[in-house]
Order: sequence, then C-alpha cells, then structure tokens
Amino acid sequence: MKRRELLAGLGTYSLVVKAQDLVPARPDFARIAPAASSRQPSPDEPHMTRVDLASDVFIAGGGLAGCCAALAAARHGAKVVLVQDRSRLGGNSSSEVKMHVVGATCHKGRPGWREGGIIEEIRLDDAARNPHRSWELWDLLLYEKLATHPNITLLLETTLYSATKKGDRIESVLARCDRSEHVYRITAPIFLDCTGDSRLALEAGAEMRTGREARPEFNEPLAPEKADNETLGSSILFTSRQYPYPVPFAAPAWARRVTKEHLRFREIASWEYGYWWVEWGGNLDIIRDNERIRYELLSIALGVWDYIKNSGDHPDSANWGMDWLGMMPGRRGSRRIVGDHMLTQGDLLSGDFPDAVAIGGWPMDDHPPGGFDRSDLPPNTVLRPPEVYNIPLRALYSKNVSNLMMAGRNISATHAAFTSTRVMATCAVCGQAAGTAAAMCAVERMSPRQLAQDGAKVSRLQQTLLCDDQTIRGMRNEDASDLARRAKVKASAERQHYAAEKILDGLTRDIPGKDTHHWQAPLPAWIELSWDRPVDLREIQITFDSGFQRELTLSSSDSITKGIVRAAQPETAKAYRLLVDGREVTAVSNNHQRLCRHRLDAPLKAKVVRLEISAAHGSDLARVFEIRCYA
Repeated sequence: MKRRELLAGLGTYSLVVKAQDLVPARPDFARIAPAASSRQPSPDEPHMTRVDLASDVFIAGGGLAGCCAALAAARHGAKVVLVQDRSRLGGNSSSEVKMHVVGATCHKGRPGWREGGIIEEIRLDDAARNPHRSWELWDLLLYEKLATHPNITLLLETTLYSATKKGDRIESVLARCDRSEHVYRITAPIFLDCTGDSRLALEAGAEMRTGREARPEFNEPLAPEKADNETLGSSILFTSRQYPYPVPFAAPAWARRVTKEHLRFREIASWEYGYWWVEWGGNLDIIRDNERIRYELLSIALGVWDYIKNSGDHPDSANWGMDWLGMMPGRRGSRRIVGDHMLTQGDLLSGDFPDAVAIGGWPMDDHPPGGFDRSDLPPNTVLRPPEVYNIPLRALYSKNVSNLMMAGRNISATHAAFTSTRVMATCAVCGQAAGTAAAMCAVERMSPRQLAQDGAKVSRLQQTLLCDDQTIRGMRNEDASDLARRAKVKASAERQHYAAEKILDGLTRDIPGKDTHHWQAPLPAWIELSWDRPVDLREIQITFDSGFQRELTLSSSDSITKGIVRAAQPETAKAYRLLVDGREVTAVSNNHQRLCRHRLDAPLKAKVVRLEISAAHGSDLARVFEIRCYA
C-alpha cells in the first residue's frame, strides 16, 4: 500500500465508518487459492502449493485479541493477513471452549467500566442478533466481521510454523493449511503475535518468560518465594439442559471417581454450565503435554457430572442431561513475551503510564498449578486492584525483535500481573490498541519502539483510540480536529445532573457514585451544536449510552445471564436523524450500537448540526455521551 493511501485511513481520528455501515466485500479467493494455471509448488513440499502474500500488518492468532487487532488495523487503512489454526475465530470464547468474556467490569465488583471500542461493538451485535445464546452464532459474527472486511485476508485452519529474520526484524513468515494444501509466505513491515502461546515470538527468537517469577524480583507479594515453571492450568467446560423425563448417566471406566471431599472448596450450585475449576496441568508443560491434559480434564469433567447425577447429593439433577462437552482445553497461561516494560503487581495496584493505550481491571486471580488435584486448596486466590488500571504501549511490543508486537494473554507481564491481564475482554482492548498502533507504524515506517518514544505520536495514537471508543483511564477527548469542541450546545430539555454541555466534556462513560458525563432528556428530544461561522463538515460521530453499568457477555450460565440484556440495550437510541442547517442528512430507524459514524456524501458548509432522537429500545429518555464533528 502506498503511503498516501494508508494516510487516508489513519489520522488523529478514523475516517473509516463502522463495519456495520460498510458494504461487505466478498473475500478474494483467487488470491489465497490461485488457479491451477498459476500454481507453484512449495520448494520443500512438492505436493503443497506455495502462495506469496504481502500485507501491511500480519497477525498470528484469531482469538479476541487477534480479531480486534485485525479490525482496528484494517479500519485504519492497513492491509491485514490473519492466520488462525482453528476453523473458528474467538479462541476461548468460541463454541469450541464456550468461556464467557470477562474484563474490567467484574461480576461482584466494578460497575461502569465495561470495555468500549471494538469488543463493545461485537457484544452489542451479539446481544441484538443472538438473544437465544447460540455459541455458533457468536462464531459466525466474528467470521462475518473479518471475512467480509475488504482490508483483511483471513486464513483459517492455517498454522504458522516458521519466521525469517534479517537482523532484529522479521522479514517473512511461513504458514500452512493442510486442508487446502497451501503453504503461505507472508511479508509485512509489522508482525503481531496474538497466538496466546507466543508461537510467532518463538519462531522469531523473541525474549520470553514462562512460569512464575520469584517474589523478590519485582517485590510482588503474590509471587512465590522461589521462581518456578508452573502456571495456571487449562479447563474443559460442559453444558447440560433439562428434559421432561429422567436422563440416566453411566460414567465411563476412565472417568475420575469424584467425592464430596474433592469438592469441599468447589461449589456446585447449578449444572447447566460447568465449571471453570475443572482445571488441571499448570504444573506440567502446558503446551507439549496438551494431550495428557485433555485426557485428564475430560476424566475430571465426566467424574464431576457422575457425582452430580449419581451421588444422591443432587436429586434435582434427575431430568438433566449433558448436551455438550468441550474437547479443546481452554488454556490460561504459557509463554509471555518480554517488552520494553513488564507489567507487575505494583503497576496494577498503583502504576500509571504516559503511553497508556488500554485498561484492565479483572482481579489478580491466581490458581494453584495442580488445579483439581489440589482439593485441599481453594481453586483461586483473588486480589482486586483498587481501580481499573492502564496498560502501556511498551508492554505490547517485543524488547528484542523490533517489528514484533503482541496482544492477548502473552503481553509483557509478570505471572502475578498476568493473572489479571489474561481475561478476554482485556485481551481484546489490547488487541485494538496494538492493531491501531501497528497501522500507524506501517504508515509512518517506524518501529513500535520509535512510536512509544515519540510523545507527540503517542498522544496522536491515544486520541485515535479514544475516538474509536477505546477507554484509557484519566484521558479525555483533546482532538484538535474535532470541530464540536469549538461549538456551542443546546437541547430541547435536560435532566438535572445530565446537562447538554456534558456531551463536550471529553469523557464517554459514567462511573456510579461519581460524576455523570452524558446528556439526558425526555423523548422525543433534540440536541444541537452551532458555530459562529460556518465550518467544513464531512463526518458526524455519536456515542450513545449502551448500559455500561451492566455486564454484557454470551454465557451458558443462567445465573450470569440473569443480569444481562440479551437484546438491544434499553438505554440506546433506536430511531434518530441528523440535520445540518435544517436539512436531513441521514435517518436511522433500528440502531443498537453505541458508537455511530455518519460520513456525508460530500463536504458541507455548516453552522448547525442537530441530532433528533425519537425512540430508544426500552427507555423514555434520550441519552448521549458525545457528538464529534470532522471536516
């Protein structure tokens, strides 16, 4: 891609409309599977076809970190190639594992800090389109977003296995798809490892860490006295449903024989979805012992189900039958890539960073490496940070491979810090930050370290992320290109504590018990921006309320789902229209998204922009956090 073309998609704010407003693009199958007349055999494997692909950003791994990184980079104009070794995207959130996505808004703890940005967009689409909680529809949603984006080349069932370097830079990688008999050689200026297990970093010779650091190394009370190679174990989940007749269960001979003593620290309150504490293998080689870990986890899960069905302690389970059992261990920890900064327990409790690009907030949630075999110990130990914490850009790129970045559970962190940063919503926002930074590095022809060391460029990156609804604690909109910041505001009405001027205060979430940062008024309602002199206007961006005070995730657990709205969120504007100097420029009848962008067909001279909201999905109030305007 030429520099001027990439610049069209990357500035102090995104010029790309949200994915749901784009015309879906059919994937270029001829590019990834050339016609017979142009096929070339792979040099080392004559029965495989060699395909050369060039990109601006290469991403290994299609979990939520990789998905969000790919979408962020692509929406900022970068050509992206993403390889995923499974047939489904989403990693541990996919239908292969069925782990619900958690992050800074904890189940028991921190309302108002649900992650914004791309992961919020995905969650809102899922809630609106998938009220019946189908995991396969979650898979399909992720596939749709990536496969139909014109800047993303998606290679599923494709495994990265080699990297070629020149000096401290990766030049190319090799990935193979045995199902289609292709070997791909991919070049890019920026490479992103979102594999969780740091496979790209391994091939590139990046500095990494495994296991747990000794307590004195970083002065971390959560760390053991002596360093070791142990980590958190893997889990296999199951689901069950109730039938109108008894459903017997006979455990296979190889299932564990589970007793009440095994469960004294492990609660069985319901069994439609169980259980994260069916965990094992943290004291083994979590990667190379995968088959042994799978076998033991299946035997434990079947043993627990046998206990529920046949011990006599849970007679209400008589009509319940297991209807799904995971076959892929959901990994928590393995290798972590060392960056210019390693997040520590102290950083999560009290640190802050000038190059902050994302937030975390899940507790430091450590588990005994022996997992279920340590029935004498509680299955986890929790230490909550006093507030959400920021994650720096310097923890998202490699210390010794100059064009390698990372996002997900393999970011630069000690084991103690990793026990918090590993959860998938945090992985997702790190992915959005890394993908946006990768696109910026590609256009500026610089390394991630050069970006991190340039204060002006870091500020531009941060403002770009804020404009894309990423949250960075303590930062607000200071985008000089936002014309709305120079406007006057008035509204049809405003409720006490929710004044119209709040849409220009630069903050886009309320924190319960603290200040509010959005406008409210009875429906129907309008709010408008005006300028003393006409401004050149091309794009209008609105941030609505989508109920950040609630959890929002896809889960098979009825107790978790109880507090979740599996539909368009009631606070969100459903029907609205935009007028420029009294002339309607767009009308929307069934919106469910929080962040909505509208790009005009041609620039206009404008003195007044009015947003009229006629309906919300379940509220009688109009609620708007921010309006931005760009030339």
